[in-house]
Amino acid sequence: MTPQARSTSGCSEGPYRCVDRFQSLATEDFPGKDTLDKLFQQAVQRFGDSDCLGTREVLSEENEPQPSGKVFKKLILGEYCWLSYQQVDSVVSYMGSGLAALGQQSKSMVAIFCETRAEWMISAQACFRYNFPLVTFYATLGEEAVAFGLNETGVTHLITSTELLETKLKGVLSQIPKLKHIISVDQRRVSTEGYPPGLAIHSMASVQELGPVKPTNVSVTVARPVVSPQPSDLAVVMYTSGSTGRPKGVMVVHSNLTAGMTGQCERIPGLGPKDTYIAYLPLAHVLEMTAEISCMAYGCPIGYSSPQTLSDQSTKIKRGSRGDSSVLKPTLMAAVPEILDRINKNVMRKVGEMSYIQRTLFNLGYNYKLEQVKRGYDAPLCNVLLFSKVRKLLGGRVRLMLSGGAPLSSATQRFMNICFCCPVGQGYGLTETCGAGTITEVADNSTGRVGAPVICCEIRLRDWLEGGYTNQDKPHPRGEILIGGPNITMGYYRNESNGQDYFVDEKGQRWFCTGDIGEIHPDGCLQIVDRKKDLVKLQAGEYVSLGKVEAALKNCSLIDNICAYANSEQNYVISVVVPNQKMLTELARQRGVKGSWEEVCTHPAMEKEVLKEIKEVATSIKLQRFEIPVKVHLSPEPWTPETGLVTDAFKLKRKELKNHYLQHIERMYGRP
Repeated sequence: MTPQARSTSGCSEGPYRCVDRFQSLATEDFPGKDTLDKLFQQAVQRFGDSDCLGTREVLSEENEPQPSGKVFKKLILGEYCWLSYQQVDSVVSYMGSGLAALGQQSKSMVAIFCETRAEWMISAQACFRYNFPLVTFYATLGEEAVAFGLNETGVTHLITSTELLETKLKGVLSQIPKLKHIISVDQRRVSTEGYPPGLAIHSMASVQELGPVKPTNVSVTVARPVVSPQPSDLAVVMYTSGSTGRPKGVMVVHSNLTAGMTGQCERIPGLGPKDTYIAYLPLAHVLEMTAEISCMAYGCPIGYSSPQTLSDQSTKIKRGSRGDSSVLKPTLMAAVPEILDRINKNVMRKVGEMSYIQRTLFNLGYNYKLEQVKRGYDAPLCNVLLFSKVRKLLGGRVRLMLSGGAPLSSATQRFMNICFCCPVGQGYGLTETCGAGTITEVADNSTGRVGAPVICCEIRLRDWLEGGYTNQDKPHPRGEILIGGPNITMGYYRNESNGQDYFVDEKGQRWFCTGDIGEIHPDGCLQIVDRKKDLVKLQAGEYVSLGKVEAALKNCSLIDNICAYANSEQNYVISVVVPNQKMLTELARQRGVKGSWEEVCTHPAMEKEVLKEIKEVATSIKLQRFEIPVKVHLSPEPWTPETGLVTDAFKLKRKELKNHYLQHIERMYGRP
């Protein structure tokens, strides 16, 4: 086994560094390009006329009634329309100058609360160029949380979409007294009726028109010259959607991001103009933001999409028309495990609907390729005959997928690797580390691991005695993961006391204490094995890792999502499950259970069926008896970021889930 990382101290706790950058940690990919504005400007010089940002034109939209009575909006979209690097550069200059003309000062913050789209990145680049620190919020964040963040940062200028302005912001604007200007990224005009007096609402186009304004125009402040940022200047205050309560603003300086992206890009061989990246994850997530900035730096075109338009089968794509992947044909794709799990289950459902002969051929081919991949080989004939149709679900050209945001199950990772005929890497990082920590090497065929430290940072393990994890554990050292390096951010905005629990400075090195438990393999690669906040001690003294239980059981065919629950006053684990509607409905039909979807979910016979599968799967993967959920509640409502029950990376919000299902939790524990 070739080492990918080694301990610099020779001790099992580390720190561990990548063997390719053992003597010193990397800080920048392009010499002298130590701020985000310099990074983009060098790309403009290199790739001027090449495609940079692409968006599909909406040809038509219509409302389509569903059998359930709901109405879904369906879209027919055209080809991608592209802006070149030079065109984006011009728009960025006009936008930044226009914001300055509206009174925005250097080193004063601008907020963005918007969906993933080209205008988001253009606005961000304008802020980077003019040294306006950017405050980011997830588009799914609730209005109270957004109001809290806007008041905490005291911003006067906000960039948003018309839809979010009218559906989420309008009702709380009176609670944000310092906000003076709202810029809508949409072309359609916004009526100012019903908005607080003194609040100006502009279109993005009108702000850009202020950029080259003449001094004779006295209706607005004359645009100021560019004040370029320094590496130590604040670039972003990134509000996390937070799996633990009120969102925190993570302070990120330019040098943090250039270092983090240097580490990430080193693990993507050949990144450049021949690639195409499909952008659909939330840009307020550090994984997506750094991925897009990196692609721009290397000349890789970015085509914008959304989870609802990603493929031909996506919910907003009208039947018979093409989803974004089919049109764009991307070569690079980032994903969170929830999306990859969904693709996995959809493909397997279609396999289940095949004839016996087709299904047998698919399984034979899959198992043959699995054996080949484990030996480090490929199966070209299987790729052509069996998996070409599967590959076309994402356009047919994807050469690399990277999963982040949460642990990806080994089963899903291997499935995607085999069926989409490309490496499926895992990355591990956090907002507080600029998304950089570890990433698997393209040539690493193992699953369940998140790779060796990237070249900008190092990792060490800290004993957690309460949970029973130490660096002396056998066969491999284990402990809480600490990440150190120039990518570690400056802490939490106006929350120093909280930051002291997570950020540590030792011997000139800044460390972030992740709260995740890791295990270092002999080749220096990391595996995430637990999370401190997920460990619960049962009444009889056994420790249960709720995250471990959930990761194991999400592969059940009847389960789309699961939240395991336990407390120290009880001696068994329970669970709340979002069932797979198609699979459970079919099973209900076979068992003679009739009624609406809600009635199927509350039927005791269906609860028994799901529990039966849980026990079968748990036993097959050797979960301990006390780890297996004894009771289950089936929830008819899916968990999306919009419900507030999961984050934008689809991590469970345990507190919100507990409160939401408290009545059912008490029922399962036998309380009146």
